[in-house]
Amino acid sequence: MDFDFYKTKKNKTTTILKSKLFDEIQDALFVFTISTNNDYDVPFINDAAFEMFEVLSDEMFTNTILSVYDRIDQDDKKVVKESIIDSIKKGKKWNVIFKAHLPEKGLCWFKVTSKREINNDGSTSLYGRITDISDLKTQELKLKIAEERFKFALETSNSGAWDWNLEANTAYYSPQSLKILEQESSHVFKSPEHWKEIMHPDDLEKYHKALDDHFENKTSFYENFHRVLTSNHKYKWILNRGKVIERDANGKALKVIGTHTDVSSQKEKELELMKKMEFYNEKNNRLLNFSHIVSHNLNSHAGNFKLLLDMIDLEENFAEKRETMKYLRTVSNDLNKTIEDLSQIVNIENDAGIKVEPLNLNEYLTRVLNIVSAYSHRNNATIINNIPKEAAINFNPAYLESVLQNLCTNAIKYANPKKFLIIEFNFFLEKGKKVLTVKDNGLGIDLEKYGHLLFGMYKTFHKHEEANGIGLYITKNQIESMNGTVTVESQVGKGTMFKIIFND
Repeated sequence: MDFDFYKTKKNKTTTILKSKLFDEIQDALFVFTISTNNDYDVPFINDAAFEMFEVLSDEMFTNTILSVYDRIDQDDKKVVKESIIDSIKKGKKWNVIFKAHLPEKGLCWFKVTSKREINNDGSTSLYGRITDISDLKTQELKLKIAEERFKFALETSNSGAWDWNLEANTAYYSPQSLKILEQESSHVFKSPEHWKEIMHPDDLEKYHKALDDHFENKTSFYENFHRVLTSNHKYKWILNRGKVIERDANGKALKVIGTHTDVSSQKEKELELMKKMEFYNEKNNRLLNFSHIVSHNLNSHAGNFKLLLDMIDLEENFAEKRETMKYLRTVSNDLNKTIEDLSQIVNIENDAGIKVEPLNLNEYLTRVLNIVSAYSHRNNATIINNIPKEAAINFNPAYLESVLQNLCTNAIKYANPKKFLIIEFNFFLEKGKKVLTVKDNGLGIDLEKYGHLLFGMYKTFHKHEEANGIGLYITKNQIESMNGTVTVESQVGKGTMFKIIFND
């Protein structure tokens, strides 16, 4: 028989290596056998098992595996037992996770993994290991608690979570996100670009600016208020926040996570508050303007009265007194007209219960055109009426007649003497609002010079004998008292167009 010294040496070295490795392994290694008569035995178990389950080696072998089984959590004993039976009967590997209560360490988690073999005598052997996974379970539990807290925070708030993978061009939306957007499934978002498609067009520019600034590291996080279109075809205000969590070597954004919050209620209140502030600011400005006019005009009239009365006292000749009395009558008439104008404005401002009803716009325009036909320019004026016969608006009857009359007489007063006057009326819908335009080819107004004064009281921009600067002021007040708006476009020598946007 040949003696292989090298092979013998190699076998000895391997045995020593295996022995040392076994000593270093912290997991419990075991061989567990079950005979055909269901008798069990533990022919092998390493030293790590004794320390793992805090039992003495002699106790382990004396009581077999009962010393360990007794320490398994009561709720898990059935799971462990059924997993062994299932492995034997179905020929499966014995794999199970269970809890155990140890004298020193307290509650610990363990994981069993094994390999199953059938021996020649029909018995079954399980070669396996037991790993202490307590630290892993603790971390899993902490993570689960953190996830539950985060989930609870999202569910009890108006916020939804999202993440965006820019490399794969995919996005994830949490259930709360879909709830906010009133969507049943995230499949409606074919790609992240779809988000831009449902955003209000007026908000796109600010959205891109905020996002690009963060992608370029100009801001520490992304934040933007914008409106999105829900499945119910209604816009909803959301606060969108996000942060890049992954970039490539060149700093290019690869992944973004964030939240969006339903702020519709708050935003609507904010916009309503801003609207009211603008309204009251305009009211205050009008009040200030009104007080200046009252102070200036009434003082002027009072001064004129005093001067004329002083002159009458000084004049001895009756004829002279009579002549001065004519001036006194003129001043009195002017004062009366001023008081009428101011009273009309006060009535408009203070009339909280203005009657509003559906009115046929064409009927009122016809009536007004009949009234203003007495003007001398009537024979030179061409009226183009593009208003549909059935066009109706909700407005105060007296105000509508006044508004139309003021705009018509304005066009006639300031007609260009070098042209045949054309007045054109149009009615249409714009962004869901009813709009009336009154356009003429008259003298026009230099809006750069006078645009800010156009609707002011007693402001005139052409030397016309009948101009008193009160008509447009009253017109604007009447339209705004109906919650409408009026704007003007004009060019000198080309004409003017007034645009009224009604509140219905």
